[in-house]
Amino acid sequence: MQPPPDEARRDMAGDTQWSRPECQAWTGTLLLGTCLLYCARSSMPICTVSMSQDFGWNKKEAGIVLSSFFWGYCLTQVVGGHLGDRIGGEKVILLSASAWGSITAVTPLLAHLSSAHLAFMTFSRILMGLLQGVYFPALTSLLSQKVRESERAFTYSIVGAGSQFGTLLTGAVGSLLLEWYGWQSIFYFSGGLTLLWVWYVYRYLLSEKDLILALGVLAQSRPVSRHNRVPWRRLFRKPAVWAAVVSQLSAACSFFILLSWLPTFFEETFPDAKGWIFNVVPWLVAIPASLFSGFLSDHLINQGYRAITVRKLMQGMGLGLSSVFALCLGHTSSFCESVVFASASIGLQTFNHSGISVNIQDLAPSCAGFLFGVANTAGALAARLALSWAGVVGVCLGGYLMETTGSWTCLFNLVAIISNLGLCTFLVFGQAQRVDLSSTHEDL
Repeated sequence: MQPPPDEARRDMAGDTQWSRPECQAWTGTLLLGTCLLYCARSSMPICTVSMSQDFGWNKKEAGIVLSSFFWGYCLTQVVGGHLGDRIGGEKVILLSASAWGSITAVTPLLAHLSSAHLAFMTFSRILMGLLQGVYFPALTSLLSQKVRESERAFTYSIVGAGSQFGTLLTGAVGSLLLEWYGWQSIFYFSGGLTLLWVWYVYRYLLSEKDLILALGVLAQSRPVSRHNRVPWRRLFRKPAVWAAVVSQLSAACSFFILLSWLPTFFEETFPDAKGWIFNVVPWLVAIPASLFSGFLSDHLINQGYRAITVRKLMQGMGLGLSSVFALCLGHTSSFCESVVFASASIGLQTFNHSGISVNIQDLAPSCAGFLFGVANTAGALAARLALSWAGVVGVCLGGYLMETTGSWTCLFNLVAIISNLGLCTFLVFGQAQRVDLSSTHEDL
C-alpha cells in the first residue's frame, strides 16, 4: 500500500536531514556566512558620516543611499525562497554571496567613477539589496529541510547570531579601519572576506556536480524532483500566515531602522564618544542573547510547552520589551544610558529568531523559503518606507523626519509603533499548526 502523498513528502524530507556532524559543519559555516553578510550590509551605515562629509550629502541624501538597499532587497525575497525550495538553499546562498562580495569590494571604485556620487552609491546599494535579498529566505528553506524540528530554534539562533557578529566585527574593526585608512578600507575588508568564504564553501562543502546541476536548472527553467507547487490559496486563507507575515514585517523593519541609523544617532548626539563603543557594545550583547533565546525556546518545547506558547513568548521579548528600550533612547541625554538602552533593544530583538523566524517553518516547512520571502519582502518594503518614509517607508522617512524636526525621538517612536503592531497581530492570530498540508493536524 502506498503512503499518502503528504506522508511520503515528510518521509523524504526526513531522509535528507543532516547528520549531526554535517549539521555542526554547516551551522558553523552558515554562522560565518551570516556574519559576512552583515559585515557587507553594515559597511555603508558605518561609513555614512565620512562619506557624507566627502561628498557633501545631507541627511535626506544619506537616507536615500541607506534606504535604497531595501528597494533591491524586497524584490528578490520571494525569488530567493522559491529557488531555495527548488534547487537547495545552500546553492542559492553560494551564488549570491559570490556576487555581493564582489560588489562590496568594488564599491569604493564605483564611488569615484564620476561626480555623480549619490547616483552611483544608490545604484550599488540597490544592487547589493537585490543580491542579499535571497539569503535569509534560502537559509530558512535550507534549515526547514535539513534540521530536526526540535533543534530548529537553537540552530537558527546560532546562525542568526551571525548578524550580530557581523555588525560587531564591522563596528570594531571598521571603526579602526575608518580612523586609520579611511572609509574605502571597510568595503575592501568585508568584500574580500566574503569572497574567501565563498571559495571555502565551494571547495569543501559543495560538490561541483551539484552546483553545475543547479545552474542548469536555473538556465533552462527545468523542474526538479524536490520542487513542489506552492499552495498559494491555502496559505493565504489562513490568519496565522498573515499574522506571521505582519510580525516578520515589524521585526525586520524595526531592526533595519536601528541598524541603519544608530551609528549616526550616536555620532551626532555624542560627538566626543569613541566610535568603537557604540558600534560594538550593542552587538556584543546581542550575541549571547540570540544563543540564549534559541536554547530557552527548544528547552521549553522539550519540557512539554506548546510550540505556539513559546513562539509568542519569544515575540513578546523580541518586539514588545525591545521597543520599550528603543523608546528610552529618545528620552535620555546620557551616553552611558543610551548605550545600555541600545544594547537592550538590539539584544532583545534577537529573540525574534526563536519566535517568528521559526514559526514560519512551523507553518509551512515544505515551502518555508517562499513564505519567509513573502514576509521579509513586506519587512523590507516597510523598512524602505521607514528608511524612506523609516525599509520603503522607515530609513528615508527617518531621514526626512530628522531633517525637518531635528529630533531623534520621532524615529524611536516609529520603531516602537511598528514593533507593537506586529506583536499584537501575532498574539491574537499566531498559530504553530502546519498549513501547507491538505489534511488537518493538531496544533502543536
